[in-house]
Amino acid sequence: MKPAYVESQKRLFYPRIPLEGVIDITYRCNNNCRHCWSREDDPAANEEKEISFDQIKRVAAEAAKLGCRSWSISGGEPMLRADFSEIFDLLTGNSAGYSLNTNGTLITPAIARLMKRKGSKMVALYGATADVHDKITRRPGSFEELMRGFAYLKEAGAGFTVQIIPMRDNYHQFKEMVALAESLSKYYRIGAAWLYSCASLDPQRRQEIFSQRLPPKTVVDLDPPDISFAEALAQDMEPACAQQDAGRYFYNMCISTRYSFHIDAYAGLSFCCFIRDPQLRYDLKKGNFPDGWDNFIPSLRSKIPVNQEYQDNCGSCAMREDCRWCPVYGYLEHGRHSAKVDYLCKLSAEARKFKEDWLKDHRRYYQVGGITLQVDSDLPVKEDTFLPKFRHFQVEKPGDDIITIRHHFFIPEVDRNALGEEVYHRVPWAIFRKNGSWTYLGISPEDCDPRIHSVLIFNHDHTRVTVYNDKTAEFLKGQLHSLAFLPTDQIILAQVLADRQGCILHSCGVIMDGKGILFAGHSEAGKSTMATMLKGHGEILCDDRNVIRRHGRDFRVYGTWSHGDIPDVSGAVAPLNAICFLEKAQVNELIPMKDKKEIARRMMGLLIRPLATAEWWDKSLNVADEITANVPCYVLRFDKSGKVVSLLKKHIAGV
Repeated sequence: MKPAYVESQKRLFYPRIPLEGVIDITYRCNNNCRHCWSREDDPAANEEKEISFDQIKRVAAEAAKLGCRSWSISGGEPMLRADFSEIFDLLTGNSAGYSLNTNGTLITPAIARLMKRKGSKMVALYGATADVHDKITRRPGSFEELMRGFAYLKEAGAGFTVQIIPMRDNYHQFKEMVALAESLSKYYRIGAAWLYSCASLDPQRRQEIFSQRLPPKTVVDLDPPDISFAEALAQDMEPACAQQDAGRYFYNMCISTRYSFHIDAYAGLSFCCFIRDPQLRYDLKKGNFPDGWDNFIPSLRSKIPVNQEYQDNCGSCAMREDCRWCPVYGYLEHGRHSAKVDYLCKLSAEARKFKEDWLKDHRRYYQVGGITLQVDSDLPVKEDTFLPKFRHFQVEKPGDDIITIRHHFFIPEVDRNALGEEVYHRVPWAIFRKNGSWTYLGISPEDCDPRIHSVLIFNHDHTRVTVYNDKTAEFLKGQLHSLAFLPTDQIILAQVLADRQGCILHSCGVIMDGKGILFAGHSEAGKSTMATMLKGHGEILCDDRNVIRRHGRDFRVYGTWSHGDIPDVSGAVAPLNAICFLEKAQVNELIPMKDKKEIARRMMGLLIRPLATAEWWDKSLNVADEITANVPCYVLRFDKSGKVVSLLKKHIAGV
């Protein structure tokens, strides 16, 4: 399964700008789908009222002047309009991006060639066979037309996503629909797994939609809550509109934080595509976009007051956090913004249960250097997923300082030209920086090999990383040596520690009599030898790499799981009493170091570096200077006799 990939990045709060436009250019459709919420009772009768090409051209120009950079085109079936090609060319020609929703049955070779323009094309699939598909659309031949449309798109080389729409009358073919989608395109996605009502007064039509709704558990299985994404979003932005506290007025917060707008087929402007209440739409035929965006939409913040119906139901519900309810859905379901939706109540109960089970099976916490690493995975994390050494660092709950690692098991399609500036290129990594994010691409050592072996997307300060790879079998096999599925987790830790007045040092760390000592040196310097000799005389933190981090006026030392020859590791922490730079010799002596420049030179040569190091160097130089000024440093000359143990004990006792 390779679902469509949508990259999420931190969105900073700018002044209210209409960055994204959504437009339904018609509500006419050649299909008559049983589940459709946007279809009107007699759309053909309103054809003359549809927004004209000239009106679209004017509004698009007005929106562009205020900042609009992308458009989503939908319907009805947008290709029913005779001027669809002109509208498509107008809205997508100068846009940074676009998306298009279509049932695919009206695609011609000419339209397919037009759709080669890079953007998101969602083509709906309602069944794996003609009988099931055409039963949903209520139009014989629609499946055959759809398959022909897919063929035209593939022939033209126009990439697209198959959008599977599940409901009761086709769910028995769900696996077959997925298989068909995978044969048609590199990507597919599941459309709205729960079906919106239509705000129609026709009870027969409403009941028909309700009858197609799947059981709540099935909906949650098809469209499970993305817990990691929701938590990350909550850190960077206001809560999603469905979970916002309504305050005194519905839609107040939604309008205040929204960067998109919707235009219906009759030139009605509002802030959301689900708005069907006429009093919440501005007539662009009589007005202009700047007035609608700057004046009308903000006025809606206090248009619909919260009432007792909401307070008695959704507003006081303990399941609110897990519920998809929004006033727009209340209006679509019952014609009242404050009305609860019983179907969503059942969905929220299933979502809560899913969340509890997911957290138990798919999330683990590990602590190192005073930092919690939260590991989330699409696949279950089992007792043997990671090597036993990680158990020394596993904790039940996160601390205050958290790094999140999210694992997905597919390689997304990547456009290198859209990743920003390349700041690092050395096999096996190419690193790009753009705005508030970093993208790490796992590349082949062969220049002629364009394959990408993994993709890592970091936020601006490397505290959140989404990991994409296709090594499902390896993950399931277990015994992984890295929480991030990397050659080493220090790619992440070394970067974030610099922001926390800390670093990772090539060293053997030992706690003796409550005091931390680091024995620093490169490979073959004797770090593992020191760990062997000191075993039983103190607690071994790690024989190869340890964390130093400021704590108040002092520094502390923490063990890591990145050991060398000695597998003993510990998640313990202690005040850093001394740093001993190792030198193999025929004698055992501890020589105090006075030359601060020499200490700093040795220390900088032993720091573990992340890949993108430009900013890291400045921060780490400051940390090294602070350590040098506050922690006693020595040259430790030693042999393999073991007498160095007594020497160290005397030193500790005399401190």
